[in-house]
Amino acid sequence: MRHPARAFRQYAHIALLLLSAILLAGCASLSRRDPLQVDVAGIEPLPGEGLELRMAVRLRIRNPDDRPLVYDGAALALELNGLPVASGVSDAAGQVPRYGEAVLTIPVSVSMLDVARLVARLPQSDRSRLDYTVRGKLEGGLFGTRRFTGSGQVTLPTGPARP
Repeated sequence: MRHPARAFRQYAHIALLLLSAILLAGCASLSRRDPLQVDVAGIEPLPGEGLELRMAVRLRIRNPDDRPLVYDGAALALELNGLPVASGVSDAAGQVPRYGEAVLTIPVSVSMLDVARLVARLPQSDRSRLDYTVRGKLEGGLFGTRRFTGSGQVTLPTGPARP
């Protein structure tokens, strides 16, 4: 007759080996995903409070993968000319279809002190163009969270058009 402690150790080793094999197979099935493509599609003013400016940033998100991207929550940080200017979060839930795109709106807050710092650092020669960078994430659970970065340039109006 086998000793109970020895039998338990054998079963524990077999269980550990099976669990390791299952975990390795699970990790191997996690395919590499292409990075999301994100552009600012628009910015609209929102009511603010005190020394705070509020805006709704609309992001166009393109999913270059063969699986839909399901998200439940989003975070965003916006930089202008390399300076952090705005940040925000949203509890929005939705999905970006496979090989498709969607527009997501995230409300952000802008500190007037950050705006003053940005204006002070703008080059005197060309204040009509600003480089922007957006960084954020779409929350998708334990293995589904997707981080993104997008950048571009915004051209500001220089004044009233003359006839």
